[in-house]
Amino acid sequence: MKLFADILIIVVALESLFIMLLEMFGTQTKLARNVFNLKQRYLLQKEARISMANQGLYNGFLGVSILLIRYYSPTNIIFPGLMLFIGFIVIAAIFGSLTANKKIIFSQGLPSILTLIVVFLAYR
Repeated sequence: MKLFADILIIVVALESLFIMLLEMFGTQTKLARNVFNLKQRYLLQKEARISMANQGLYNGFLGVSILLIRYYSPTNIIFPGLMLFIGFIVIAAIFGSLTANKKIIFSQGLPSILTLIVVFLAYR
């Protein structure tokens, strides 16, 4: 069960880091427009690029934090740390699906919810 949890943990962390890269450096790409369902005209605005870059930074913090907690923390910190940071992603996905794009609950929420459940079962 811990191996499956570790695979999901890596997937969620890498997804956060991928989102960071898109939001910070890839806003002008077709991939970003498709992933975030945003118009090119909007993404050309300086304010939109700055806002996206800030969001990306926070996604990067989450991804790095998840990896650091799982692989470089004392054993007694792993479970609460993973629950906290993966829980943040679940909350962000729920909020994003309600306010920005309903697909977020599937693309970012589903993997993080599944990971949260598996981590709970494997590490509690």
